[in-house]
Amino acid sequence: MDTDTKLQQVITVIEQIMEDTSVPRNIRRGATDCKDRLLNKSEALDVRTASVIFVLDELANDPNIPLHGRTLIWNIISQLEQIK
Repeated sequence: MDTDTKLQQVITVIEQIMEDTSVPRNIRRGATDCKDRLLNKSEALDVRTASVIFVLDELANDPNIPLHGRTLIWNIISQLEQIK
């Protein structure tokens, strides 16, 4: 599977988090920020993925995030680590 396909899959899952009303607003806002960073073609792919992993790690440690949201974030981080 090529990098663009993996990136599109990650963005699709991020969009699920963005649209999930059971996830707190600050987590959804962070997910929107992550999507924007991944789509920013002016930066190198490894820089984009590293910065998104950092943000997602912070979001996953938020005590207010529901368990299913945390699991999705961990899955996204795992996929992004494979892209690097």
